[in-house]
Amino acid sequence: MNELTTDNKNNLARNEEGYLLDFSQWTPEVAQQIANEEKIELTDKHWEVISFLQDCYRKSMALSIRTFGKGGPVSIKELYALFPNGPLKQSTKIAGIPKPAGCV
Repeated sequence: MNELTTDNKNNLARNEEGYLLDFSQWTPEVAQQIANEEKIELTDKHWEVISFLQDCYRKSMALSIRTFGKGGPVSIKELYALFPNGPLKQSTKIAGIPKPAGCV
């Protein structure tokens, strides 16, 4: 397990892959820190994806790339462009939610 130290000096627990262990600790500032680690500059489109993922998580929906093809805020192609090193893996990490079961 590793930790993420926020700007206000809070230590947030993360698993060995860097996912937050407690979604309630997520803030936009935390997302920005994780995005910086992932070398992603967040744009409005990124925030749309993050919001969509968090809504799905709150509704206990199973997340997959197909979820985006069936009504996500961006196309699958756009998702890959926004999160080039594993679109679902990177986007869920930044959104503060657990890695989907289908992600390797």
